[in-house]
Amino acid sequence: MSGRILSHRLVPLLRTGLLARHLHNAGARTGGLLRSNGGAALRGRAWPVGANHIHNVPAVRTISFARILPKLALKLARVPAMFGGAMVAGLAYFQYQATQAGNYAIDVLKRAGETASDTASTFFVGIQGMAEQTQRGWQKTKDDVELPEWLQKLLRMDEDSQSGNGDSSGGGGGGGGGKPPHESRSGVGAAAGAATGTAFGYDADEEDVRASREVAEDDQMMLLTRKMIEIRNILSSVGQSNTLTLPSIVVIGSQSSGKSSVLEAIVGHEFLPKGSNMVTRRPIELTLINTPNAQAEYGEFPALGLGKITDFSQIQRTLTDLNLAVPERDCVTDDPIQLSIYSPNVPDLSLIDLPGYIQVAGQDQPPELKQKISDLCDKYIQTPNVILAISAADVDLANSTALRASRRVDPRGERTIGVITKMDLVDPDRGVNILSDKKYPLRLGYVGVVCRIPQTTALFSRGSGNITSAILKNENAYFSAHPQEFGSQSDLSIGVTTLRNKLMHVLEQTMASSLAGTRDAISQELEEATYEFKVQYNDRPLSAESYLAESLDSFKHSFKAFAENFGRPQVREMLKNELDQRVMDILAQRYWNRPIDDLAPLLPELDPLSDLPKADLDSQYWRRKLDGSTSSLTKLGIGRLATTVVANAIQTHVDRLLANSTFASHPYAQKQIVDACNSILNDRFFSTSDQVENCIKPYKFEIEVEDPEWIKGRENVSKVLKDELRACESAMRRVEDSVGKRKLKDVMAFVDKVRKGEVLLEGDVASTAGAGGFSAALLATARESVFLRDRADLLKMRLLAIRSKQCASKKNKYFCPEVFLDVVADKLTSTAVLFLNVELLSEFYYNFPRELDMRLGRHLSDAEVERFAREDPRIRKHLDVIKKKELLELALEKIESIRQLDGRNKHRRTDRPLTTKESRNRGWNLF
Repeated sequence: MSGRILSHRLVPLLRTGLLARHLHNAGARTGGLLRSNGGAALRGRAWPVGANHIHNVPAVRTISFARILPKLALKLARVPAMFGGAMVAGLAYFQYQATQAGNYAIDVLKRAGETASDTASTFFVGIQGMAEQTQRGWQKTKDDVELPEWLQKLLRMDEDSQSGNGDSSGGGGGGGGGKPPHESRSGVGAAAGAATGTAFGYDADEEDVRASREVAEDDQMMLLTRKMIEIRNILSSVGQSNTLTLPSIVVIGSQSSGKSSVLEAIVGHEFLPKGSNMVTRRPIELTLINTPNAQAEYGEFPALGLGKITDFSQIQRTLTDLNLAVPERDCVTDDPIQLSIYSPNVPDLSLIDLPGYIQVAGQDQPPELKQKISDLCDKYIQTPNVILAISAADVDLANSTALRASRRVDPRGERTIGVITKMDLVDPDRGVNILSDKKYPLRLGYVGVVCRIPQTTALFSRGSGNITSAILKNENAYFSAHPQEFGSQSDLSIGVTTLRNKLMHVLEQTMASSLAGTRDAISQELEEATYEFKVQYNDRPLSAESYLAESLDSFKHSFKAFAENFGRPQVREMLKNELDQRVMDILAQRYWNRPIDDLAPLLPELDPLSDLPKADLDSQYWRRKLDGSTSSLTKLGIGRLATTVVANAIQTHVDRLLANSTFASHPYAQKQIVDACNSILNDRFFSTSDQVENCIKPYKFEIEVEDPEWIKGRENVSKVLKDELRACESAMRRVEDSVGKRKLKDVMAFVDKVRKGEVLLEGDVASTAGAGGFSAALLATARESVFLRDRADLLKMRLLAIRSKQCASKKNKYFCPEVFLDVVADKLTSTAVLFLNVELLSEFYYNFPRELDMRLGRHLSDAEVERFAREDPRIRKHLDVIKKKELLELALEKIESIRQLDGRNKHRRTDRPLTTKESRNRGWNLF
């Protein structure tokens, strides 16, 4: 385009002022920065007003390109900036409107319900975050793009001109016309100006930086407090020295002073026991653990093992039951209740709630109750614990029992925090006087709270939800209604939130101040524990699991040795001995003499045993006698008898192994091992006995005897008869020693005369007393002695018969019933042992070790394993030393981590200027 045409098109616009107005309006639409520049661009005219453009044509042609093109280039360069400013202004306006809409929606939704309020707030905060992220993106884009040097100069020139316009009162504005803009447009322009200033890197909001810094430091403080509470819990588990303690916050106050309401306001739930009578009878050691990422709130009773309890009403019932379990004659006890509450809404604190002070004991209470409560509170408020003295606002501080008790142990008030409850029950002026009281000064000051939980009158009850918001709303409503007394300018500490923060800071500082001394005490205790571990136990590591495993392995090895030595030969010998005794019983019942029950004369026998060697071989009497004896032996129930004998032998051996093992001092393990043994034997008992009984069934009908079996039976029965003879002679000697040989001989002679009929007795011969001048007891002893004498004589006779040639052949089995019955018993034993070994022994040896692993290995929990190991006093002491050593090492490690964390925090504080608040707290240090 030529200069003439350009000037022809521009001059009319310049005369009418339309171009200036257009530029002014463009600046107004894009924001304050470009609007002032638009006015400054047309500050000068190229020619006087009213001059004819025709006369100036040559001048226009010569200077049009030199003046118009640089200005046009400048305007074109401003287009991206104008566009960016417009976009940021639009986003800022959108953010402003969204915030307003969000606030309105929040107010509406709060009336509908707490849950809907949280959802709406989250939504609008997300929109605000999107706007802020867009602004940060624009800032990053502006910082990344490098403008040309000539454009940066132009922008600086525009900024100077804008600041000049801003300083002027209103004249010289060019196209502005000096008219003030509309208010709504002014608000949007101010927001756009602020957004544009942010986009171009103007001053940041230092308040936000300080707020974020304080939040970070609060998080740091919560981390330190949590770590120190962990250390306190570790030291309390060691529990062997008063020096190994960290302070807690002890809550004291009179009954009905609001102690429970303060604690419940801090926690956010009603969980403490309540009642018309004295309910709190035991100290409640309350540990609050902040869980920021958790969705649920729950409590735990570590000593009770009830698990996680999410229903706080159940926690309240449990606390009530534990407190009411204290007998009324005692009323209070120093046995504490440990309760831990995990929630994202609680700070990390360690609190101890104590029974409230009383002035007069009730009629149903012991008269010494007042002194008991005072002594209990004095025990807990000793140094280094922090005292939280609760007093009601409607009671004069001069009558505060809590302040009086704290004054006794803390006369300077250095570790006492005064809490004034029920602030809404007194006039605001009186409340101010109480909180700023100089008559009873406390170094940590007073905090006024209104912890009364507002009663809901809505259609739906509050339920078991968090009550913190309701308390804060009610509290803020009261304090906000009196801004002159409780406003920000009053410099008073009010509110539950202020109390929580104060408790966090005071507990952290108190813990930190005592941490260095605690570290030294821990180091000394650790040295003693290490020395004891080295001297007494030679640094031998031990755990409950390893002790159980070693004990179980040792028992298995001893059981394996028993299994190798208790096999078929041992079972055979044991079962044969049992059947030999049964053979002797059958012989005594059918062939030998019976015990003498009375002093009646002896009836003559038709076929005495002394006549057996001379009896006829075809005598049916002796044949039936032997056949009946054999039938009694084979139908004795050998299967059940053999299985019972072997099972009893196994149980006896297992009991012997237990008595000689480390399980001897562990009743629970003994019961498990015995139960495992019995369960396996019971499972196999009936099937084994049935198998044995079925296999010996042929011997019930016919028994064939071989010559070697007869010879072996003859030798074995001789040994059995000799053993029986020795037993009779031994019993006879014992009777002679107890009565006297001469006296026993006289009374035995009298009994022999009676039985032969030489002496007749009158009356009941079964219980004749004083017969022959002897007592009834002496006559009973004489009868027993006569029986033993006759049995010994008979056994001697049968031994001679067995050794005779008559008993050398199996054909004469009716003359030698002892030998034949012994051969039958040996056959029964051999057959039974085969199936006992397969059906019972092999199965037991295979399943018993596996049953032990099941019952004493995988079956036991960690708590049961720990309880098992601590049943042995020696092992318990060893484990205590190891546990104490490990806990002390862990406590030292955590203290060192706190020290390093505090060192990094101090290093960060030295790298930046300190605020007024930080400069006041700068002197505090962990070590």
